Amino acid sequence: MNWEQLLSLKRFGDTEKRNRKDQDETRLGFEVDYDRIIFSDSFRSLQDKTQVVPLSKTDFVHTRLTHSLEVSVVARSLGRIVGEQLLKKYPNLVEKGYKMNDFGAIVASAALAHDIGNPPFGHSGEKAIGEYFKFGNGQKFKSQLTNKQWQDLIDFEGNANGFKILTENRDGVLGGLRLSYATLGAFMKYPKESLPKKPTNDIADKKFGIFQSEIPFFNDLVKELGLIKSGKNGNIAFKRHPLAFLVEAADDICYTIIDFEDGINLGLIDEDFALEYLIKLVKDTINTEKYYHLTNTKDRLSYLRALAIGTLINEALNIFLENETDILKGNYPYALLDKCKYEAQINDIIKISVEKIYKSRQVVEKEIVGFSVISNLLDVFLTAINNKFYDKESNYDKLILSLLPDFSNKNHNQLYNRVLTTCNIVASLSDGFALQLYHKIKG
Repeated sequence: MNWEQLLSLKRFGDTEKRNRKDQDETRLGFEVDYDRIIFSDSFRSLQDKTQVVPLSKTDFVHTRLTHSLEVSVVARSLGRIVGEQLLKKYPNLVEKGYKMNDFGAIVASAALAHDIGNPPFGHSGEKAIGEYFKFGNGQKFKSQLTNKQWQDLIDFEGNANGFKILTENRDGVLGGLRLSYATLGAFMKYPKESLPKKPTNDIADKKFGIFQSEIPFFNDLVKELGLIKSGKNGNIAFKRHPLAFLVEAADDICYTIIDFEDGINLGLIDEDFALEYLIKLVKDTINTEKYYHLTNTKDRLSYLRALAIGTLINEALNIFLENETDILKGNYPYALLDKCKYEAQINDIIKISVEKIYKSRQVVEKEIVGFSVISNLLDVFLTAINNKFYDKESNYDKLILSLLPDFSNKNHNQLYNRVLTTCNIVASLSDGFALQLYHKIKG
């Protein structure tokens, strides 16, 4: 892979090449990506989507929106520092007009959108959609779909749904948000289709990031970016865009540290015990005199959080730059923080978060509600949509469909597209609106 291709400013529908030197410096193309994501309905809905802990009545906790904004800030720092070093290494990029901030803008935009496809009710929302087809009433569709179409549904993946949201054609809206190909490339942590599952131990094969419906656009994207093909026997899979490693690192840094912080603030994790673990992570940079002058939990926690994020940013940067040549060759199969010197401390923090936060009563109760809400909404919506297609629409079906966007898209004559679009609609709902619809439908 080469950086000039990887930094492509191309957008869906372009007929002429966009040159970096021709860009308006007051509103750079990569910065336009950020603006389009911020103002999209899909991004705005993240304000009422659970990150991990349901909205607290006693203290602030992160939603998908605040989490995404924080990940974007960390990603921007990673991108700018990497960009500064790469421009020194590849002076031809400077000649083409590329600047340090280009890298920051690309990674910040991709990070901003990284959770845009996630369903309501946290990660259990993905499982609820998948299990509706695997174990619930959705099983009846299996015989009418290809193996890969079926896998898209039973392993419903927020990353693939995010790519669909960012790129899909709708009536009057071609190319979705029409982001630059560089930003879309950095967004794709898993540039492969749903089958085969985990064909290798490469981090890019851990999950999938493309539904069958987006394959045509995906093929154009990877060709433009010059990504390295890794799929065998006709299966579609590619090595990551190098900047996707930075997006992933920013996400890993934030959820590791900030989910932990939420757990402490909510009293799910004992303060003294938790601060001890954070101190282990920042032992090389902490100013103990300053730390012991802080008199309350929030100030101590904020100080350690800032140090921890800074420490892990430096680690991710060093690992990326040391391995940049292998990453360009597609020969780096790890997440950046998987190989950092603080791996043990990170794993300790994650282990505590799993035990004390992710398995806490309030999180489990939220997930139980999510399973019930999502499976019922899918059942009612899919019944109405398919009854309309087969001219068996009841008055109740008509009322249900009045709650949904227009289904006149020509692709809806295929069952797979009807079903996947319904999943996309349910996934786009905020926690509160999904619950509200569920209560209305249940009377």
